[in-house]
Amino acid sequence: MKEFSKRVVTGIVGVLLLILIVQKGEFYLATSIFILSLIGLWEFYNALKNINIKPVETIGYLGAIGIFISSVNSYFPISAILTFVTLTLLISLVLNKDTTLQDISATLLSIVYIPFLFSHIYYLDGTKYIWLIFIMGFGTDTFAYIFGHLFGKNKLAPKISPNKTIEGSFGGIIGSLVFTVIFSLYFELEPLWKLVFLAIVVSILSQIGDLVASRIKRLARIKDYGFIMPGHGGVLDRFDSIIFCAPLIYYYVTYFLN
Repeated sequence: MKEFSKRVVTGIVGVLLLILIVQKGEFYLATSIFILSLIGLWEFYNALKNINIKPVETIGYLGAIGIFISSVNSYFPISAILTFVTLTLLISLVLNKDTTLQDISATLLSIVYIPFLFSHIYYLDGTKYIWLIFIMGFGTDTFAYIFGHLFGKNKLAPKISPNKTIEGSFGGIIGSLVFTVIFSLYFELEPLWKLVFLAIVVSILSQIGDLVASRIKRLARIKDYGFIMPGHGGVLDRFDSIIFCAPLIYYYVTYFLN
């Protein structure tokens, strides 16, 4: 019960802080995403070290800085940042005999997986659609937890995440749908059927994102990525679904809703 209370209190504080940052937007939002990306990279690198993978951390953090700069200044396109990072990693493979192909591959993956995918949140800054990222992502997580706790019997992926159930997964989709419909009706977002479709797809993808993070944790033999959020673990424990669904929502809004 003590752990549950800690989880609830941390969740409430986190949601209030999230609302404040998203409402402020612009530099506040970009900086917050950047900080979360740095912490996420740190957690990811520590996890990989458990299985003898040694990412080129300096280049990883520089990549995160480059993506942050690209987000707030369109003069530096993201393609240029990723090109620079890729070339630098390949050069490091030549200059440092201790660096392996596995190490630079993990480094590039970390940059794309964490700061790059995270940055899509900022691309929706100043629009109502940015809230869909958190409504769908956290709505899925919350309802999946509730439905799984109340009705869960059939395991979803027992070898990856033993506590997740098929019933909880369906509950997550329902949560995403309910919150999305309420939000869309209140703010008169249209067409509703496209948003309903998006809510279902995003919910499924966010759960896949959760399973991906769990799979990496199992490979690295760790329970949580970090401890920065009491009761929730680290940044990658809490935002694993958000990282996956943010890009999908951004591109869907850009090409199908606008």
